Amino acid sequence: MKANNFQQLKTTDKKLDSIPLSEYPRPQLVRDSYINLNGEWEFAISSDKNSIPNFDKKIIVPYCIESYLSKINYRYPTTTYYFYKKEITLDKSFIKDKVLLHFDGVDQECDVFVNSIKVGENKGGYIPFTCEIKDALNIEGTNTITVIVRDTLNHDYPWGKQRIDRKGMWYTPVSGIWKSVWLESVSSDYIKSIKIETTLEEVKIKIDSEATSKKITIHTPNNDIIRRTKENEIVVKIPSPICWDVNNPYLYSFDIETPNDKISSYFGLRTFSIKKKNGYPYFFLNDQPVFIHGLLDQGYYPDGIYTPHSYNEYERDILRMKELGFNTLRKHIKIEPLYFYYLCDKHGMLVIQDFVNNGGYNFIRDTALPTIRIYFPEWTLFKSKKADKIFYDQMEKTVDLLYNSTSLFMYTIYNEAWGQKNPDKAYKVLKELDSTRLIDSTSGWFKRKQSDFTSLHIYFREISFKPSDKPIFISEFGGFGYKLNEHSFNPDNTYGYGLFTNQEDYQNAVNSLYFNQVIPNIKNGLMGTIYTQVSDVEDETNGLLTYDRKVCKVHKEDMLKIKEQLKI
Repeated sequence: MKANNFQQLKTTDKKLDSIPLSEYPRPQLVRDSYINLNGEWEFAISSDKNSIPNFDKKIIVPYCIESYLSKINYRYPTTTYYFYKKEITLDKSFIKDKVLLHFDGVDQECDVFVNSIKVGENKGGYIPFTCEIKDALNIEGTNTITVIVRDTLNHDYPWGKQRIDRKGMWYTPVSGIWKSVWLESVSSDYIKSIKIETTLEEVKIKIDSEATSKKITIHTPNNDIIRRTKENEIVVKIPSPICWDVNNPYLYSFDIETPNDKISSYFGLRTFSIKKKNGYPYFFLNDQPVFIHGLLDQGYYPDGIYTPHSYNEYERDILRMKELGFNTLRKHIKIEPLYFYYLCDKHGMLVIQDFVNNGGYNFIRDTALPTIRIYFPEWTLFKSKKADKIFYDQMEKTVDLLYNSTSLFMYTIYNEAWGQKNPDKAYKVLKELDSTRLIDSTSGWFKRKQSDFTSLHIYFREISFKPSDKPIFISEFGGFGYKLNEHSFNPDNTYGYGLFTNQEDYQNAVNSLYFNQVIPNIKNGLMGTIYTQVSDVEDETNGLLTYDRKVCKVHKEDMLKIKEQLKI
C-alpha cells in the first residue's frame, strides 16, 4: 500500500544531494578515514530470505522504505524481506588493519553480506552497529554490499510510536535503513571509544585503545593544553574555565593522538543536580536554578518520516524553539543520529532522552484510565521476560551511545505505562550505568519509589499537584490543537487535546495556560514543564509548528513574555 498520500507536503523543495546527510556521523569521535555510503542503492523485495531477487528498483539511503524521500514510498506486508545492494571500490591507501562498516540505524532486523560473505547481523532498529569486513573484501576490484532487512514490528524490540494501522497518536512505521551507512579503516590499536565526564573546572577522559601512548591536546581560548600518558584515563584541570549553559554553549575542542590513530572531539564544562531553594527542590545547571521550559520533540518529518531531508532541518527546529524562549527538548521515544545531539550541544538546547519503549500496550489500561487517575495496581505483570531483557540491553547501548553528549541531562525510562515493568529496578540499573544524569523513571503515572522527580502528565484539567519531597515536573501538558488544512497531513482526521479554529484563540489559550497555571505554581515547587509539542505529526495537529515546518502557529512576542516569567 502507498505509505504517504501527501507528496506535496514536504519540509523542503530542494533537490537531494547525491550523498544525503554526508556530515561526519559521529561528531565526538571524528577521524580522517571516512567514506559515506548514503545515496542511491539497488533495491528489491522478496518473500524468501534465501532467494536473492532481481534488483529492479532504486532506493535513496538513509530514508526509510515508507518515506517519500526514499523514492519507494510504500508499505509492504510484514512478511516481506527487503534487499539492499551497493557496489563500491576502495583505494588500497584507504585499507589499514581493519575496515569497519557502520550502520547507524536499521529497523528492525537485518543480515549484512560483503561479496556474499556474511559479516554481521542486528536486531532492533535504533542503535548503531558495526561489521568488520576486511577479510571479505576484494581489495583489487569491486565489492558488493548486500543488506537483507525484515520489519515485523515485533514488540519484543523497541518500536516507539510505529503502528501498521497508523492513526491518532500512532504513526507510519519505519522500515529498513533510516540512518547513515559509512566506512572507516583503522589500525589494530585504534581508539575504539572515549568517555567524557566534566565538572565546572575539569574534564576526565577515558580512552578505549590498546595503543601504548596517547597525546591529548585541549584547545582553549588562550593556550593549548597538552598531556601525554600511557594510561587510558586522564583528568585535566581547565584554567579560567568557561562553562556550558543554555545562554552560552561554550564547547572545548580536543584531539587524541596515538602512534597509529588520531581523533577529534569536544566537551562542555557543566553539572546537573537537584538542590533546594525556598524550601523546594529544583533543577540546577552549574549550581544555578533553571526552570525547564521544554517541548516534546518526536522527530518526525513528512518527507522522510524518521529522517529529515537535511540535518539543517534539525538545526532549524532547535533554533526556532530557542527563539521562542524554550531551553529543553524532550526527545520522545526515539534515538536520533548523533548529529542531532551535537546541534543541541552547539546551540545550548538541553535534552531529555526517552528510552524507546518495547513490550505490549493497552489503550484502556495504559492511557485512558490513568489520564482520569484510575490505575491498575498489578500493571508490572504485562511484560515478557524476553522483552524485559531486550529493554535493559537497549538501555545500556543507548547510554553508551549518548554518554558524551553535553546537553543531555535527563533520561526518561518509561513513558506512561508503555512497557513498564519494575521501574525501581530500572532506576538502579540506569544509575549504575550513568550517575551523572537525572532520571525520570515513570513519566506521567504509575510511579514507584525510585525516581529523581515527581513526574506528571496533565491533559484535560487544570494544573494541580500534591506537595512532594522531589522536584515537581510536568513532563507532558498542553497539546492544544490548531489545524491549518493546507499544511496538514490528513485533511479528514484530527488528533489533539482541544481544537481551536483561529490563531487568536489558540494563542490566548497558550498564554492563559502558562500565565494562569504554570507561572503561579513555580513558587509551590514546580521545576519544569514539557509542552506537547514542537510540530504537528501526521494526524496530530497540536504542534507549535505545522508538520511541514512552514508555519509557526504562535507569536514570538507572546512566547518571550512567557519565558521572562519562568524563573525560580
